[in-house]
Amino acid sequence: MTRRLISSGSPFEEIAGYSRAVHQDPWVFVAGTSGFKDGQIADDVVAQAEQCIETIAAALEQAGAGLKDVVRVTVYITDAAYFQTVAPVLGKAFKGIRPANTTIVCGLVDPRMKVEIEVTALKS
Repeated sequence: MTRRLISSGSPFEEIAGYSRAVHQDPWVFVAGTSGFKDGQIADDVVAQAEQCIETIAAALEQAGAGLKDVVRVTVYITDAAYFQTVAPVLGKAFKGIRPANTTIVCGLVDPRMKVEIEVTALKS
């Protein structure tokens, strides 16, 4: 099996020594993904979650996969109250797919971050 590292171009990948995603056929592992885009992050948790999904979808596409291939989702939120507003974003992204999901309330590395999402996909 060939291991392929996928980058989103974030400078933190080099600093922290990680990849946005690792593709090791038939699996794709997408690292925890925040709502940052081009160094900016929205204050709204829904906008952050939507950006997480957009970045994840792009990483999966680079691996020849898509959201339809996701089998596991882990969502990290900084406030339990965010669950009610983030859940519909996940429901829209994974409608009909229904991957296994764990949601954890915790602190994140940047106080502006309200949600971080990681996924595992099995290419079909």
